[in-house]
Amino acid sequence: MDADRRKEILATQRPTILWRGEPLLGAYYTQEEINVVVDTIRESMSPDTGFGFICEEIEEFEAAFADYCGAKHCVSINGAGTGLDMAMMCLDLEPGDEVIVPAINFKAAALSVIGQGGKVVWCEVDPRTFQADPEDVERRITPNTRAIYPVHMNGMAAPIDDYLEIAERHPHPKHGPLKVIGDGARSCGAGYKGQKIGSRAWMTVFSFHTQKLMTTLGEGGAVVTSDDEAVARLRAIRQFGSGNYWGTNYKMTKVQAAVGMVQLERLEQMLAERRQVAHERTEMLQGIPEITLPYVPEECWHTYYLYTCLVPPEWAGEKRDRLIQTMLNDYQVGCVVANPPVYEGHKFLRDQTAGQSLPLSEELGKRLFCVSIHPKMSRDENEYICAALWETVERIREE
Repeated sequence: MDADRRKEILATQRPTILWRGEPLLGAYYTQEEINVVVDTIRESMSPDTGFGFICEEIEEFEAAFADYCGAKHCVSINGAGTGLDMAMMCLDLEPGDEVIVPAINFKAAALSVIGQGGKVVWCEVDPRTFQADPEDVERRITPNTRAIYPVHMNGMAAPIDDYLEIAERHPHPKHGPLKVIGDGARSCGAGYKGQKIGSRAWMTVFSFHTQKLMTTLGEGGAVVTSDDEAVARLRAIRQFGSGNYWGTNYKMTKVQAAVGMVQLERLEQMLAERRQVAHERTEMLQGIPEITLPYVPEECWHTYYLYTCLVPPEWAGEKRDRLIQTMLNDYQVGCVVANPPVYEGHKFLRDQTAGQSLPLSEELGKRLFCVSIHPKMSRDENEYICAALWETVERIREE
């Protein structure tokens, strides 16, 4: 994209909406979702029917989602944060038990560990993929380690087989092989070695929040597993307990499940559209020297929930922030930093993990930024965003 073409684009192709760094609706709805909501409400209006509890719509959605992920079981829930808490509950953590969590992350995973009485041990990430670095994970294992807790970061699968091999090599002295629990909130539908995420880990947690790759009326989530004992525990936790298991109310609603079926049926189409935008963007940004574009390992199929880039080390911090601000103020294009080390911006987690510091993650947190992306972004809008990024980089370079 040469300078003359950029100027032409910026003069003629201004987007009709402000593209936020992380759009508030990550998927999109059609008339089919509206129809299924209305139909499900109408079918539930009889006193003999109602909206609950674990009804046919929920069971159908769970079976379809488990099949999509390549897992034996799915437990639908009211949100991914709930699912992360439930996964930690199933570990029965004891004082001193440790769970290894990447520091480049959203806060929910670490909070779920501490909420169940465990100790968070931060690990570094691979600076190309932003996934938990297997070598660093293995270095941090102790006799107190109970689980490896990777996040499938920003739409791409983490190298789950590496973690599973590490877990087998370092069994806990009491509980045996470490558990590997995937946080797939941002990566529903991502592929790894020809399979969807959720097919390999002990548990994988997904989000159907309004910003995510598919959404069930703004909130919702699921936990998938192929462990029969674990799924019994999860279902008990979700619905006020059973047998020896504690529980409460973490259920998805009937109407959400009905919408979820429609979204799931169209998920591959939405991901293909999102990937098309990402691939066209990568082509348009080739040759911009200061920006490291997304790297995708050969074994991964990226959903591009976020389009994650890096500025050079000498631009870390102030210049990176100025780039983001210029994109917003001058071109109305949103970017988001997703995510700096969790402990840097969350006092509770910083206090709970005092004394831990990860130099690589801290450096990456000052360099990374994600440029707005969405499956319904037009070619013209994508070109405009790319032109804006080129121009912003050139302005900062000349300062």
